[in-house]
Amino acid sequence: MTTALEHPATIGPLPGPYLATGPDDLIRRFVREGDHVHAAATMSRPNALLNAVCRAFAGSGSMTVSTTAVHSSAHALALSGAVRKVITGFVGDTYPSPRPNRLYRELAEGRPFEVEMWSLLSYTQRLMAGALGQPFATTGSMLAETDLRHGKEGKLHLVPHPEDPERTVTLLSPLRPRFTLFHGVAADRRGNVVACPPLGEGAWAAYAATEGVLASVEAIVDDEVIAAMPDRVVIPAARVLGLCEAPLGAHPQSLRTGGLAGVDGYLDDYGFLTDIVAACKDPETAAAWYETWVGGVGSHAGYLERLGGTRRAALVFPAPPGVPVAVEKDRGPADGSAAAPTEQEQLIVLGARAIVDLVRERGYDTLLAGIGTSHMSAWLAARLLGRDGVQVQVAAELGLQSMDPEPGDVFLFSQRHAERSQMLAGVAETLGGAVAANPRCLGVLSAAEIDPDANINTTLLPDGRWITGSGGANDIASSVDCVVIAVASARRYVPRLTHLTSPGLRVRDVVSQFGRFTRAGAGAAFELASWLPPVPGRGRTGKDLPDGPEAAVRDLTGWEFPEPSTGVSGFLTDEKAVSTEELVLLRTMDPEGFYR
Repeated sequence: MTTALEHPATIGPLPGPYLATGPDDLIRRFVREGDHVHAAATMSRPNALLNAVCRAFAGSGSMTVSTTAVHSSAHALALSGAVRKVITGFVGDTYPSPRPNRLYRELAEGRPFEVEMWSLLSYTQRLMAGALGQPFATTGSMLAETDLRHGKEGKLHLVPHPEDPERTVTLLSPLRPRFTLFHGVAADRRGNVVACPPLGEGAWAAYAATEGVLASVEAIVDDEVIAAMPDRVVIPAARVLGLCEAPLGAHPQSLRTGGLAGVDGYLDDYGFLTDIVAACKDPETAAAWYETWVGGVGSHAGYLERLGGTRRAALVFPAPPGVPVAVEKDRGPADGSAAAPTEQEQLIVLGARAIVDLVRERGYDTLLAGIGTSHMSAWLAARLLGRDGVQVQVAAELGLQSMDPEPGDVFLFSQRHAERSQMLAGVAETLGGAVAANPRCLGVLSAAEIDPDANINTTLLPDGRWITGSGGANDIASSVDCVVIAVASARRYVPRLTHLTSPGLRVRDVVSQFGRFTRAGAGAAFELASWLPPVPGRGRTGKDLPDGPEAAVRDLTGWEFPEPSTGVSGFLTDEKAVSTEELVLLRTMDPEGFYR
């Protein structure tokens, strides 16, 4: 087992940051076995530094790592055996669609590491409290109904509201790692680090660290280059203990650079991400992937050599003049008319129609799109409304606001979408300002399980297997009106949840592949308000499909269909068949059919 060198930075002030030869040198210089390191997340992570942590402490089972989400190459944390505990909000995969990862089937039982789960905003609020030197943060997330509150004794406190003793306030203890790992665009030798929005959790983690920041950047440049852009310095030199160059230090995730200091930005490596998902399906192939890309390369320089110049050049974004941007080509008919909608496509279209109706009826001005079929419905709804001259802003939790998604790229957090957004900010501004503080925001969510009160589970399956966790879903469901878009099945529409991740109090509508459930308000029963005969899906043929709404609810959900006396049959409306226009728009957004 390899151990790190003793920490040199606790005795006396340093004249400037330690300039390391690479990520491995930087980690071994400062980090000790058993430390708590935080991997700061913009729309990427300091993946080169995390790989170095895995190499330095492989097999120790000692490290605590906090980061907004564990996916893509962060699976190395589990495969290395370096980690004892992870503090996060999501554990699974995000590309091409959100899904569980086999590595974490037994996560609820503490394997491959102990996990402490938070919602994305509450997690960020804890960092903010640490950064501001406050004893606690307050939050409107993590409501009493949610199982996310469990196991947080000493970190989450419910206290009487000082102005209204009948109400309570939720307090969160600060999150204070020893070191924050950060990957930026560029830095000077004094340690001033430049980064570009969207900034995710922003610089809060840099200030929250008790010791300071260990930073990697695409390039270390002359002092006068950084001095000319003080408004782009995200982390000041005083916070930076050590610094190194690490080109493509966020790979396989993306990095937006805005061309600052002459540094090229780059896209998510979708092929690499897909390979990781495939490798993790089997323990032997997962171990082989880890050895190939982390344990066996020895350094970040070896990682880049194995990646190859051709592949690296293909990721550059925006592409140099004369080089076309690589968006996946359409594999299906361009006009959308040569094939009937699939079950998933009908679900997304019905979800988009429900959103359109809700925007028109209730005047929402913002759609917070959760990842999955929910963000595809939100994107489609915004386009349908836009064609009618109705403007609604689409936002994503890491800081993208007023999005205009690039057709052909289905990944919610793609840099292509960032370049087409009217505002780029962070988690606090988005899940806080644009959502929690905005009564005209509509949350658009998915669900692994949903009960008749619209409470949502995205954490645990009935057999104890791990799903993914909350991400920002709990924050959204806790604060604004929501619509949930989820394929109906008896395993998904359940009478009782396995785990309550997000409360259903603010959910007014639930959309399935055969129609829309709605209710008058919190506590009222859902009733099927619209109907469109389902199409074959999940192994079913036309002969196996239910022949009416009552049969659909009975056969495709675990919910009870309201009696006719409740008035369901009186206002049940027929949905129009999915139109060619809707299919064209949807298939233009998703030509590869990831969500078909």
